[in-house]
Amino acid sequence: MAHHPSAKKRIRRNQRRFEINHARISRIRTFIKKVEVAVASGDAEKARDAFRLAQPEIHRGVTKGVLHRNTAARRLSRLAARVKALDTHTA
Repeated sequence: MAHHPSAKKRIRRNQRRFEINHARISRIRTFIKKVEVAVASGDAEKARDAFRLAQPEIHRGVTKGVLHRNTAARRLSRLAARVKALDTHTA
């Protein structure tokens, strides 16, 4: 247990940051899942729309510091490839 005021403040701050960051990560995962569900259903239009909405969310995660930029780039690249593959199969 913390005894110094600064240590107590750090505990409070860490808890608040955890809640904020956890919410951000959860939001990003939700957007990614929407793309994956659309791809799995085979609906190219829905997948494209979901990807367009997921893209800025993932980039925002990088800006806010909850995702590393290479992780975000990798996830976007893989999602984009799956959406593009869906487009070529339906065309």
